[in-house]
Amino acid sequence: MISVLIPVYNYNVVNLVTHIHTQLQLCNVPFEIMCLDDASTSDIVLENEKLSNLDFTKYLISNKNLGRTSARQYLAEKANYEWLLFLDADVIPKTEQFINNYLKYINHEHEAIYGGFAYYKKQPEPEYMLRWKYGSTHEQLSAQERNAKPYKVIISANFMIKKLVFLDINSQIAQKGYGFDNFFAAILKMKKIKVFHINNEVYHLGIETSKTYLRKKEKAAETLLKLYNLDKIKSHQNDLLKLYIQLKRFKLRFVFSCIHKVFKAKFEQHLTGSNPSMTMLQLYRICYICHLDLS
Repeated sequence: MISVLIPVYNYNVVNLVTHIHTQLQLCNVPFEIMCLDDASTSDIVLENEKLSNLDFTKYLISNKNLGRTSARQYLAEKANYEWLLFLDADVIPKTEQFINNYLKYINHEHEAIYGGFAYYKKQPEPEYMLRWKYGSTHEQLSAQERNAKPYKVIISANFMIKKLVFLDINSQIAQKGYGFDNFFAAILKMKKIKVFHINNEVYHLGIETSKTYLRKKEKAAETLLKLYNLDKIKSHQNDLLKLYIQLKRFKLRFVFSCIHKVFKAKFEQHLTGSNPSMTMLQLYRICYICHLDLS
């Protein structure tokens, strides 16, 4: 009935997999759990390998780093069931009804079900504030908010999708890198895949430092721009790309590129500080993508 698939890279997933396994058993449905270790360090592998002792659970190991896109493709091809539930390694379900909430939609007309993301209310240490604040304000959205624009907030850390749909879409993402959720969302929209959002969140545990996350946002912008310039994204609900296209149309990219050159250091100082502004993050991103395009 359902295959739970978890790519793993240098993260202990014993608690997550045990938690999910217990819920699946209580639901009394055919299932499997497959993890793919993407060339983690040996101590992590030793801990996680114990999971293979659980019924209907496999901990597979790759000797070379495939990247998340290829790891998911490999797991999906190995999966035995029609529905795939993808989870990132650094999450934990918010409720004990997590699996049951997804199973309600097995016979639903939709082809991809997104559960959502959540963050603990307690603020992290200052060096982690950017990731926590962005997630709390831009990713932690109710199902009602997400369904208003179903292809806008596509977070691959927690979603259930039909196997054939996933294999078709994911196989079109050949590159290895960060920021391909936007591309996945665009393909979902272009192919008119029936997407539905529900309130079935997982907590995000593996929050990066602000400096690391800022570099990731830059990589995501680079990926987005490259795909757009290659005419790979024809239909989307991405706010950053929409704004960039407007600036390009009105010949304002140079202005924002200059802002990036002059204020880059000050932007970074603020965004990696203890109280980063999400408005400034969005300004940084649009200035960065304009600068990137004109470089």
